[in-house]
Amino acid sequence: MTLPRFYPIFDSADWLVRMLPLGVGLVQLRIKDRSEPDTRAEIIRARDLCREHGAILIVNDHWRIAIEEGCDWIHLGQEDLDAADPGAIRAAGLKLGISTHDDAELSRALALDPDYVALGPVWPTVLKKMKWHRQGVGKLTEWKARIGDVPLIAIGGLRPERAAPAFAAGADVVSVVTDITLNPDPEARVREWLRVVVA
Repeated sequence: MTLPRFYPIFDSADWLVRMLPLGVGLVQLRIKDRSEPDTRAEIIRARDLCREHGAILIVNDHWRIAIEEGCDWIHLGQEDLDAADPGAIRAAGLKLGISTHDDAELSRALALDPDYVALGPVWPTVLKKMKWHRQGVGKLTEWKARIGDVPLIAIGGLRPERAAPAFAAGADVVSVVTDITLNPDPEARVREWLRVVVA
C-alpha cells in the first residue's frame, strides 16, 4: 500500500475545509471531549469533505461511528485498543493504523496485521504529556526493519526540516499536529510541508 507521505492531524472538520484544497491527501480527524452527536456530525462532515477532495480520512478512536458512517480507516492508540473490537473493524472492511512506542506495543500491533504502524514521539512533542520523551530517528530504522512492507508513520516533534532525516531513517510517512495548528499561518506551513515532502 502506498500512502501520501504527509499526514496532518486535526481536531475538527473546519481545518479540512482550509487544508484539503491545498493538496493534502491524507488526514486524521482526532476529536476528544465532544458529545457523541457532535463527534458523529464532525466525522460525517470530514468524510464528505475528504471524498469531495479525493483525500483519505482516518478517524481516530471512534471506531463504532466510523463503521456506522461508512468510513474507510480507523486509527487506534494503545489505550483505544483496550476498548476496541479489531474483529468488528476488520469485518466492516476498515483499514487500521496503530500507535506504538515500545517493543511490547509493536508486537501487539503487529499481531493485528495493521495497515500502518505509527512510532512516536520521534522528537519531543508539546501535544500531550507522554512517558516517552523522544524515540529518535534510530528507532524508526529499527521499527522499519521489523515491520517490513507495512507503512511506518513518524510522529512527534516533526518540522519540515526533520522530514528528510525521518524518511532517511525508514519512515514512509510524516505526521504533524501542532507544527501546523499552532503556526501563525497554517496554510503557508502546509504548503511548505507539501513542497518538502514532494522534494
